[in-house]
Amino acid sequence: MEEELDRVARIQADWRRERPDLDVAPQGVIGRLHRLADRLTEELCLVYGRYGLSEGEFDVLCALRRAGEPFERAPGELAAHTMVTTGAMTKRIDRLERAGLVTRRRADDDQRGRIVALTRPGRDLIDRAFADHMRNERQLLDLLEPAEAAALETLLTTWLARVEPPGAPADG
Repeated sequence: MEEELDRVARIQADWRRERPDLDVAPQGVIGRLHRLADRLTEELCLVYGRYGLSEGEFDVLCALRRAGEPFERAPGELAAHTMVTTGAMTKRIDRLERAGLVTRRRADDDQRGRIVALTRPGRDLIDRAFADHMRNERQLLDLLEPAEAAALETLLTTWLARVEPPGAPADG
């Protein structure tokens, strides 16, 4: 019995038929990574939603929580740590502030600057949400054998280092 082709393999077969002059082998990796990323994002967003957060809001709260005591950063620093524009960051901070999860104040050393800080309810929420997020990621990763997961992490680390500039801020 012939093994059924996955969606990416079917697309590649179509392109090989229609454009035999092109090497469509990269689709095998890139297409599957793209599909997997979409599926993983869906699964991760289910957890964020349980806490009333969007993916971006979760990222902002994580960036503040990772900052350590007193759990605050300047908006520009938050934008760098979440890789979004300052305009998008402002909208996220506005919503989180309305929800009572963060506060904004003037920077002590620069009256024009602002500082965003986690409130106690914000810290409690992100601590619970992040623990749930890690359980979810563990469940998703456990679909692979430990050796497969380790090999994948090594490959992805190598590839990402060649695509992304060293020292780029972490997110999540």
